[in-house]
Amino acid sequence: MGTLVDWRSSLAHAFPAAGWRTRFAPAPTGYLHLGHLVNALHVWGIARAFGGRVVLRLEDHDRTRCRPEFEAALLEDLEWLGLHADEFDGPTFRADSMAHPARQSNQEARYAAALDALAGQGLVYPCGCTRRDIAALVPHAPGEEPRYPGTCRQAAVPAPDTFARRVRLDPATFAFDDLRLGRLEQVPHRQCGDVLVRDRHAQWTYQFAVVVDDMTHDIDVVIRGEDLLASTGRQLQLAALLGRARPPRFLHHTLLVHPDGSKLSKATHDTSLREMRAAGARPETLLAEAARRAGLAESAELPVRDVASLFG
Repeated sequence: MGTLVDWRSSLAHAFPAAGWRTRFAPAPTGYLHLGHLVNALHVWGIARAFGGRVVLRLEDHDRTRCRPEFEAALLEDLEWLGLHADEFDGPTFRADSMAHPARQSNQEARYAAALDALAGQGLVYPCGCTRRDIAALVPHAPGEEPRYPGTCRQAAVPAPDTFARRVRLDPATFAFDDLRLGRLEQVPHRQCGDVLVRDRHAQWTYQFAVVVDDMTHDIDVVIRGEDLLASTGRQLQLAALLGRARPPRFLHHTLLVHPDGSKLSKATHDTSLREMRAAGARPETLLAEAARRAGLAESAELPVRDVASLFG
C-alpha cells in the first residue's frame, strides 16, 4: 500500500470508543459514480479500521430530483460492491422496500418539530426571496456562494405567503478540528447569512435536514468530500441551537475532478458504476480504481474485505 500520509497515520488516536457511528448518505438523484465510491471507501474503510458503525441514509429531501429508480439502483450497487451498512435507522431493512426507514422524505414530523424548537427561541422567520433575488442583490464571483443579506429579517413577511423559512444566525465563530485538514474556523453569519431551512416549495433543505438527522442518528464522525467543507460551521451552529451538546467530528477528503477542476457529478452524466458493471467491471477493480484516483493505494484489485487496510 505504500507509506501512509500524515493524516492517515494520525487517525488511530482520533476516534471515540468502539461502536461510534458515521454515515453514508447519498442522494438518489442519479446513478452512483466513482466520486461516490471514493466517499464510500473513506466511510467504510475508516469505520472498519477503527471500530465504527456505518449508518445508511438516503438524502431525498429534494423531491423534484429524486427518483425511485435511482434509489433502487444505488442500493443494488452497494450490495454488489459488498459495502453493507450496519444500521438503517430502524430494526428492519429491505432494499426493495419503498418504505425505507432511513429516507429523509419519511421524516416530515422530525424536521417540523426541530423547526418548532427554533421558532420557540424566536429564531425563525418567513422569507419571500428567491435565489435569483439574492444573486441580484449580492455581488459575487461565478461559482461563489452569495451571502443572504437579511432582506426579510425585519420585513414581517406574512407566514401564509410562503413556505420558506430562515433561521437567524448570530455572528459567532465556530472552530473545529478536521481529521485531515486540521484546525479550522468559520463564521456562518459572514459566509451565508441567515440559513434557509425550508424552501418555497415546502421542501426541507440539505443544511437543515442533515443536522437533524445526524443528531437523531447520533453520528459521531461525518466523513465527506471537500465540496461540503464550507457547510460545516453553519451545521455546527444549527446543531448548537437545536441543543446538541456534543457535536460530531469531521473529515473532509479530496474529490475526484475533471482536468478543468470540476468535480464528478451526476448532473454532467459522468460514467456511472452501473455502466462500468455492464461493461464487465468487477467490484475489486472498481474499488481499486477509486482508491487509486483518490491517492489511497496503487493496486489492480481491492477486495472489499481489505478496505480497512487503506487507513489502519
